[in-house]
Amino acid sequence: MKVLLNVIWLVLSGFWLFLGYLVAGALWCITVIGIPFGLASFRIGFYALWPFGRTVVRRESAGLPSGIGNILWLVLSGIWLAIGHAVTGALLCITVIGIPLGLANFKMIPVSLLPLGREIVPTDQVDAALAAYRSGQVGPRF
Repeated sequence: MKVLLNVIWLVLSGFWLFLGYLVAGALWCITVIGIPFGLASFRIGFYALWPFGRTVVRRESAGLPSGIGNILWLVLSGIWLAIGHAVTGALLCITVIGIPLGLANFKMIPVSLLPLGREIVPTDQVDAALAAYRSGQVGPRF
């Protein structure tokens, strides 16, 4: 099912969102200071290209620099990418078949606004960590 959703996503919105993230990343990488932002843009762009089966979690090691970087990202790139997700999500929700894809677009808005300090991981990894936590084997990781 994930593959089918990803293929439909790729055709209807994933490719266009991916291009938006590539443009933002290329613009960020023009400057030396912007390279970490450009890499984050590329990372999220690949997530936007094929999102089903992966999820975004907060990275515990992220600190104050990520917070400051997120403010800069929000002003210069995040707002525009989030608008792209919102518009695409609304258009996809017009049809019954597009509703799951539209909701996936809405779920990607927070990471498009504040990407630094986040990590993209397979959903299987998160499920395994939650199962281990619930059974008392380990402390919370995600």
